[in-house]
Amino acid sequence: MNNQFPILHNHFKQKRIETIVAMSVYEFDDANWLHEAIKSIQCQTYRDFLFVIVIDGPIPRELENVLLEAAEQDEQIVLLQNEENCGLASAMNLAIDFGLNYNPSFFVRMDADDVSESHRLARQIQYLKRHSNISILGSALTEVNEQGVKVGARVMPSSHRQIIKILPRRCSLNHPTVVVRYSVFHDGHRYNGKLRNTQDYFLWITLASKGYIFRNLKDRLLKFRRVNNFYKRRGLSKSLNEFKARIFAITCLKQYSFYNIAYACSVLTLRLMPGKIVKLAYKVDRHLLERFGKH
Repeated sequence: MNNQFPILHNHFKQKRIETIVAMSVYEFDDANWLHEAIKSIQCQTYRDFLFVIVIDGPIPRELENVLLEAAEQDEQIVLLQNEENCGLASAMNLAIDFGLNYNPSFFVRMDADDVSESHRLARQIQYLKRHSNISILGSALTEVNEQGVKVGARVMPSSHRQIIKILPRRCSLNHPTVVVRYSVFHDGHRYNGKLRNTQDYFLWITLASKGYIFRNLKDRLLKFRRVNNFYKRRGLSKSLNEFKARIFAITCLKQYSFYNIAYACSVLTLRLMPGKIVKLAYKVDRHLLERFGKH
C-alpha cells in the first residue's frame, strides 16, 4: 500500500475490489445520521466493495467513536484522516486516488447524512455492466426530514440527451446517488479541489464536453436528508459558483441561447432572496423537473 495516504484504519486484506464507495465526514455531521449512512452501505445486497471514509479535518469524539467502532467491526471499511478540513472535492479526490491501489471498476458517492436503499449498489453496478457505453450513472432519490419522514422526491431527466440539454440551467444529476466508472479517473479527470461547493456540477460539465455518456435511473435509490435550513440563503460564494457553472456549461457545451443566459441570471438573483421565496421556487422547480423527466 502506498504510504502517501493518511490512513487511520485499514484491515482490508484483498488486493482487488470491484467498487469503491466513498464518503466524507466533517466536524458538523450528525452522529446518528452518520451511523445510519454507514449501516445502509454495510447492508447492501451487493458485496464486492471497499468503503473508504475520509475524515476531513478534526471531528468531535462522538463522530470518531461511530467511525472507529464501525471500522473495527467491518474490514471493508477504511478510514483516511485529513489533518485539516479540505472540503468535499479534495476528500473525494483522496478516496479516488486511494482506491486506485485496488484496481476497481466503479466509484460510488455517498454522503454522511443520507441512507442508501439496500439494493442501490446492485441496481447501479448491474446496469453499468449491461451498458458499457455509460460512464456516469445517477438515480432519483426520496427526500426525508430530520426524523426520516418522506417530504419529497427528486427525479432527474433520464436520457443522456436530456441530461446534457438541461446542464446549462441546472445540475442534472443527484450527486449523492452517482456511480462513476474508474476509467474516467484513469483518463485524468478529478473534482476541482479548489472548490468548496458546486464541485460536482463543474465535473459533469467537463465530462459532458469530453463526450462521456450519462444516464439517470428513475429508481429512488437513496434517502436524501433535507434539513430545516435547506431553504435558507445559500450565500454569495455558492450562488456565484452556480452562476459560473451555468456560464461554463453554456460555453463548453455550446448551448448559447437567450433563455439559458436569462435563466442563469435569474437564479443568481433568486438565490439571494429570503428563504420563503426560495422554498416556493424549489417546489415549482421539483414539479417542472419531474414532468420533464417523464419524457
